[in-house]
Amino acid sequence: MGPLSGKRVVEIAGIGPGPFCAMLLADLGAEVVRVDRASAVPDTMPDSPNLDLLNRGRRSVGVNLKTPEGIETVLKLVQNSDALIEGFRPGVAERLGIGPKECLARNPKLIYGRMTGWGQEGTYSSMAGHDINYIALSGVLGMIGREGEKPIPPVNLVGDFGGGGMLLALGICAALVEVARSGEGQVIDAAMTDGSALLSTMMHSFKAMGIWGDRGTNLLDTGAPFYDVFECADGEYISIGSIEPQFYSELLRITGIDQSENPKQMDRTKWAEMNLKISDVIKEKTRLEWEELMEGTDVCFAPVLSMDEAYEHPHNKERNTFIEVAGVMQPAPAPRFSKTPGAVSSPPPHPGQHTEEVLASLGLTTDEISLLREQNIIK
Repeated sequence: MGPLSGKRVVEIAGIGPGPFCAMLLADLGAEVVRVDRASAVPDTMPDSPNLDLLNRGRRSVGVNLKTPEGIETVLKLVQNSDALIEGFRPGVAERLGIGPKECLARNPKLIYGRMTGWGQEGTYSSMAGHDINYIALSGVLGMIGREGEKPIPPVNLVGDFGGGGMLLALGICAALVEVARSGEGQVIDAAMTDGSALLSTMMHSFKAMGIWGDRGTNLLDTGAPFYDVFECADGEYISIGSIEPQFYSELLRITGIDQSENPKQMDRTKWAEMNLKISDVIKEKTRLEWEELMEGTDVCFAPVLSMDEAYEHPHNKERNTFIEVAGVMQPAPAPRFSKTPGAVSSPPPHPGQHTEEVLASLGLTTDEISLLREQNIIK
């Protein structure tokens, strides 16, 4: 039912951003087949569900990519697909025989999506790395943290998922529009270093304007006393984002801080002093007490919740922000479409769970599938 219904995607199994990209496309209705390595396929399919939620909504085939017949199996999938996603280091797909040249020769309309950390070329392109390294090189990690303290990695949200998988999904969707016009496929080079840099565009604007300085001294990085996380009397936390003057006035009113005795909001020389004053007041009440005082106001407030608490918060429940699939709570598909809503079509498959089903859909006979299994081409 999703907006990508009818589109077919081949995903060469990987970790992190590649699977996240494939999950997004599957949530939006694309038919995604994940190619897992035959060595990852269990001898007996478990009865318990696969809990790797990034793999939800698709089928899995187990293929031995170290054999010519295994590569041919992947190319047959490519022939009938709109896009392919791979996350190998540069040159690996070419050495295997499933690089852009081979795949586009089989299907000139194919969109070939490449997910890497450093990109297909450049000084670092052949090096190993992870999210923390990619956002370090792009200058993003150096922005995150409190003044005078070391940078704090924001889990792996900025590189892997925001600047990586989500940006590749956007690229594939854009390329689907273009190929409908031109009839020709293309290669997408999605590098997490590039993507994380792109996410920081506004900070580069602030830097050019002369209003962005060292880490932890700025408007949005805990430098400002009205944009921060504060500890409550019970050890829990609340978030405050009272940037606009009218919201800041509301913050002072509700906390009982005398506005006439305090410096102007944007007087940076007084930010540290104001932060201490607000922190002391917030510590006088529990998180629940601040919720009762601030919910429904224009303070720009929200309690800082754990994952379990987020599942149960009334706002999230009213919007079904989290859903249960096969007994596992998880984020629902987003964004929301009025005519063609996305959905989680199935829980994550076990590696190789749909090998015979998918190969049969390509026209292979039962005997041909049995022969491939006997030759350890598939599992």
